[in-house]
Amino acid sequence: MKTLRVATYNIHKGVQGLGPQRRLEIHNLGLAVEQLDADIVCLQEVRKMNRREAQYFARWPEQPQADFLAPEGYEAVYRTNAYTRHGEHGNAMLTRWPVLGHQHEDMSDHRFEQRGLLHSEVMVNGQSIHVLVVHLGLIRASRVRQAAQLERFIEREVPAGVPLIVAGDFNDWGERVHRHFASMGLKTFDPGANPTFPARLPLVQLDYVYTRGLQPLHVHVPRGKAWWRMSDHLPLIAEFGMPA
Repeated sequence: MKTLRVATYNIHKGVQGLGPQRRLEIHNLGLAVEQLDADIVCLQEVRKMNRREAQYFARWPEQPQADFLAPEGYEAVYRTNAYTRHGEHGNAMLTRWPVLGHQHEDMSDHRFEQRGLLHSEVMVNGQSIHVLVVHLGLIRASRVRQAAQLERFIEREVPAGVPLIVAGDFNDWGERVHRHFASMGLKTFDPGANPTFPARLPLVQLDYVYTRGLQPLHVHVPRGKAWWRMSDHLPLIAEFGMPA
């Protein structure tokens, strides 16, 4: 059985800290993403551009963050979720396998939070796999409605019987979203058993990889100072068996 390695990581826009104490972590994140050695890397809070931060940090990359973070030989796909006064940010997917196509859907539930999903189709060892990268809202009722929207999107855009990955930051401190996904036939590892937030002292699992048509094999959350300095979330790395 061939193994597919998938990682999800909220990178906090490549910057940590507040005010004059904030520090640029995007270069360290580039090394970290390469270390993950994943076939598919799903990223949230990825900046396409930010004029204020580009002026503040002398080493701000000229490339959009998705392109900057992509290891050599990987393809980067990015779509914007949120437009701000100084720039824009959203979800990204990096993969060492060919991308057949991608699209974006707005999932904003109210005017105070701009949210979206990134949908890509990837060809892995001759097998088409659909990948959704999501970042759900902070308000519980919003997440319930966004989970329902996600279900409608999958029914409309993902052919039945084709392997599917849904990964990202679900912002869910309970099991409401998990129960909804389970009813859709999406599987994950033991909910809540792999805390990813806050990175320094992880207490809750906000980041998940759900799948359909793939066999869950192993899940891992790297820990240590090097990891909690780069973002307020830790990455989650999951391995799956692919259909023959």
